[in-house]
Amino acid sequence: MTQIKGLIHSTESFGSVDGPGVRFIIFVQGCPLRCQFCHNPDTWNMTDKNGATWRSADELLAQALRYRTYWKNGGGITVSGGEPLLQIDFLLDLFKKAKTKGIHTTIDTAGGPFTREEPFFSKFQELMQYTDLLLVDIKHIDEKSHKELTGKTNKNILDMIRFLSDIKKPVWIRHVLVPERSDYDEYLNRLNDFIQTLDNVERVEILPYHTLGAYKWKELGLDYPLEGINPPSKERVENAKKILHCS
Repeated sequence: MTQIKGLIHSTESFGSVDGPGVRFIIFVQGCPLRCQFCHNPDTWNMTDKNGATWRSADELLAQALRYRTYWKNGGGITVSGGEPLLQIDFLLDLFKKAKTKGIHTTIDTAGGPFTREEPFFSKFQELMQYTDLLLVDIKHIDEKSHKELTGKTNKNILDMIRFLSDIKKPVWIRHVLVPERSDYDEYLNRLNDFIQTLDNVERVEILPYHTLGAYKWKELGLDYPLEGINPPSKERVENAKKILHCS
């Protein structure tokens, strides 16, 4: 039987911000969105020409388990990216095997690949049986603005979030606050209204836009679309946290 492999950009042994506790983070290669604020544009394309490697679930689990003694307070494995749902067969294999070892599993996703069409939807439903938590990035609540910011619609993304609420799957909602893009009270209030319709949100987090990844765009020969836009002020970050009832 051919072993399922994932195209992996990199790993991090002691992640502390991508889910509860200390976590082993697996960053996959490939993403369908083209976010203007992306700090990892080197993860966009599904290619192994930039250093990404094909690795099996068994290989990654063996590596992760070396750090298990550090997984206090509900730690475990988080798969981030890139976009993990682009490699759903690999993700399913990884999480099935992780759960046999009692590992807490988390997906950090923007939901771009989600659809209720087959074969994806059945695989997604099965994947949820082995997933403890999802960190869901809502890039923009407004459809038109989402397309401008990411190049893609948000309709299927919001549909995924509603589905996760219907099945009571725990999520943390994350929102990158970008001046001149998402940092307007109108949009923040609309986002809050949407979040208030959900039954499964354990936490809401504001991630202030930063320019730390801008150099990667230049290295890749790409024009950085947010050139000249500074990170949001402390006051605007606190304003967003208040509107979205961040803990």
